[in-house]
Amino acid sequence: MSKSCSVLIDNEPYHFDVDGDFFWGEQYLLFNEASSPISKMKWKDKGFGIIQAFTDSEFRNLKNSITQNIIKALKVHVSDFDAHNFSLDKYHDVVTTNALHNKVIDITRNLENSDFDFDIETLVQRFSEVLGFQFTSYIEELEKTHIQIRISRPNSLDINPPHRDSYLSYYQNIINIWIPIHGCNSLSSLPVLPGSHLIPENEILRTESKGAKINGNTYYVPCILKTKEGNMHLIRPNPKEGEALVFTPYLIHGSAVNKNSDMTRVSLELRFPRLHD
Repeated sequence: MSKSCSVLIDNEPYHFDVDGDFFWGEQYLLFNEASSPISKMKWKDKGFGIIQAFTDSEFRNLKNSITQNIIKALKVHVSDFDAHNFSLDKYHDVVTTNALHNKVIDITRNLENSDFDFDIETLVQRFSEVLGFQFTSYIEELEKTHIQIRISRPNSLDINPPHRDSYLSYYQNIINIWIPIHGCNSLSSLPVLPGSHLIPENEILRTESKGAKINGNTYYVPCILKTKEGNMHLIRPNPKEGEALVFTPYLIHGSAVNKNSDMTRVSLELRFPRLHD
């Protein structure tokens, strides 16, 4: 069944159609503050915070490694690709169809630590120190590390629907880290719904996992259509280069529409599980 998902992002309305079967959950709160990796943070009630994550040289190295990963994915599918003159912000000039974009992101959303010429483990230790718990980059249920490069072309539906990562079992005991790489600003960065990790399931209308389809694409994460309060009012925290948006997987986020007129947005998503004693 097709429904219109209507959200406000920084008070601006957005609409897109979602195909799926929607239902209200049970009277149960999934988030548990006592065991949450954000329980020591002043922003635990908001569910998200911005943390300084990189030195200038570290960020340059990471951005270069991400660029090389995207170039590698493009070379697989674009025969006449000019890697020497490629820039992240003009990705949409190279990838002009949804079909080609989907082939590229099939590669860039399924990366591991070994795909990067950057020491991801330094970030594991850094966030462990900031949050006050020990983390790892290895996700046991997936039996691997898992890194996603997100690429959003201007004025496109290169988005995830509003969702919680915690609906996927392997993302329940983690910390989400969203890192702006290029083209991330007040028109394009990741929207979140402050405090939404504290909303019980009976106040959320959603699909099952792999139960939502937007523009012909099926998503692993369920689509949250609305809450008991109605359409959702999201905000873009908009971290700067070198910073990271850190949030609990129980926080509602998504619909990262890129409203820049001629600039592709590139970001990096890391998920670090908490190690328990």
